[in-house]
Amino acid sequence: MRSVAWLLFFLSLLAGCDQMKERAGFPDPARVEADGKAIGGACRHAGRGLEDCYRLNPEAAKSAVYAGWKEMNEYMAKNNIEAVTPTIPPESLTSPEPAPKKKSKKAAAAEGDGEAGAEKKPAGEKDAAH
Repeated sequence: MRSVAWLLFFLSLLAGCDQMKERAGFPDPARVEADGKAIGGACRHAGRGLEDCYRLNPEAAKSAVYAGWKEMNEYMAKNNIEAVTPTIPPESLTSPEPAPKKKSKKAAAAEGDGEAGAEKKPAGEKDAAH
């Protein structure tokens, strides 16, 4: 009876091995292959060359990207599908501009005197309407 309880305990621990492997940072080879094929197919559908696809996705497995690109190329040729023009140029994908930092409420209040959109005027200048 006691050995059955230990067996069930160890089997329950082994059930989560794949999750432990992912959390430890070991990639699943099937997932890496599928991601690479998806990236390659998307690049081909967007009309990008293999070199551009490799440059835009340096972390992807090149063999998987090539396989996906080739499969999509054959599919598009067989079904007379035209490439979709990408809307984002590759230059903006590789060197993104840093996002502007948000100001704290205190800094915004001190800068704008608590009024959003109000123009600052020098102390000696008066409104033309008065």
